[in-house]
This record gives sequence, C-alpha cells and structure tokens, in this order.
Amino acid sequence: MDKQERYDAWAEGGNYEQYMGRWSRLIAARFLDWLKAPVAADWLELGCGTGALTSAILERCAPASVLATDASGDFLGHTQGAITDPKVRFQTAVAEDLALGDGCVDVVTSGLVLNFLPDRNAALAEMWRVLRPGGWLTFYVWDYPDGGLGFVDAFWKAAADIDPAASELDEGARFSFCTEDGLAALCHGAGIAAPEIAPIGIVTEFADFEALWHPFTLGTGPAPGYCVSLAEDRRLALKARLRERLGPDAPLRLAARAWAVKARRPG
Repeated sequence: MDKQERYDAWAEGGNYEQYMGRWSRLIAARFLDWLKAPVAADWLELGCGTGALTSAILERCAPASVLATDASGDFLGHTQGAITDPKVRFQTAVAEDLALGDGCVDVVTSGLVLNFLPDRNAALAEMWRVLRPGGWLTFYVWDYPDGGLGFVDAFWKAAADIDPAASELDEGARFSFCTEDGLAALCHGAGIAAPEIAPIGIVTEFADFEALWHPFTLGTGPAPGYCVSLAEDRRLALKARLRERLGPDAPLRLAARAWAVKARRPG
C-alpha cells in the first residue's frame, strides 16, 4: 500500500454516512440534473459506497435497471440494507476488471470514486467497453486541488500546521489531476475523446463546530482514518487548530465543488 493510502479506511458504512453521505447525496442530485440521462436505461454504477448516487438514480432517472457495484463488502452490505427497489442488483466488483460482457449497459457511472482507484485508465477502459453504442460514460470527482471540498481542505491544512508530514496526505496533493484539464487528459489517455466536463457545486452546512468535527473522529475515509490514528493530545491539538482556522461562526457553511464528466459512445 502506498504511504498516502494508509489511512484510506473503507468500512463501517454508517460512519461514512455521517462523514460524507449527506454531501454525496446533494452532489449526486446536482450531477444527475446536469447529466440528463435517458429514461428506461440500464445503468452500471462503480463504487456505489453507501448508496447516495444509487438512490438518486432511482428517484430522478426512471431506470430500467441498476447494477450497483463496490469493492467494499461492508459498504455494499450497508447499501443493500438501505435500498430494496427490485430494479437494483448489487455485486462485489473491482472497477478495473468487470465480469460483464461488452456493450451491455446504456449508462455507466461513478460518483466520487475514480480518484481512489489504483488504475484509473483501466477503469475507464472497462467503463467504455461495457457501453452499448450510443451509451454514456459518466463520473464526477471532488475538485480537490482547488480546495473544492471545503471542510476536508480545512482539516488537512490544520493537520499540516501541527504535523507537516500530513501535507502529503491531503487529497489536493494526492489527486492533483482532479481538474478540468487533468480529467480531460485522463479520458484522452483511456481513448475517450472529447468528454464534456463541467463544475457542479453545493454548500455544506454544519450547525456548529462540533457537528463538523465529530465525523472526523469516526475513522471512515482518509481524513477520519488519519484523525483516529493520532494520540489523544495530537488529536486535541488538531481539533483546536481546525477550530481556529474555521472561526467561531455558527452555523458553519463551506462550499463544495466537483467536476462532472460525460462522454457518449458512438453508434
């Protein structure tokens, strides 16, 4: 495992819901509004996590079917328990090696996952392979390099203030390709020409600082994984520094922005 990945904890779906779930749901809705996918389509979702995008597809897109996949059995079990619509099937799968035939779905999508995959080119090639002619390859990722996930960006900057080595764990440094130009280049490298790329955004709002801080202490996700690895005194120092950075205002409102990508397979 790369040293930057050592705190990437993908278990305990309930904890991840408290950390990121509500924001994932808001940005999923914005993404689908932008995508304007066809109705009665067969969907494949890579990295369904705790079901934010899966639920939004069911609510907004009138799909014929959804195959929701994830490499984490814990996340998949959590989502299966929450989503009982018979249009959805669940499957444990690795995005870079899908056990599916060529040209079998109308829309393949992935929400806030692609940057975490070890071989993004292989994943995009698989997404392209399973599309029917005229189908849509779609995904979105947080704009990490430009501080696009405000509360997480503030966390890592506060962490670097007390532990300079934490700067290399910051998703902004790890995922420097999560820009408009970087994603266009990624698609080009996977043989996907002329993708449409656009920013989508939400506002994350917390009742007070404690509401923002608590999910970082639950251990699921890169920043929480780092947070719980700290000795108590270091964790309290991080908490104090983050509070200083964010200021005393309540509620706390921080912007969050993602890049959305879509490309249509000819046919």
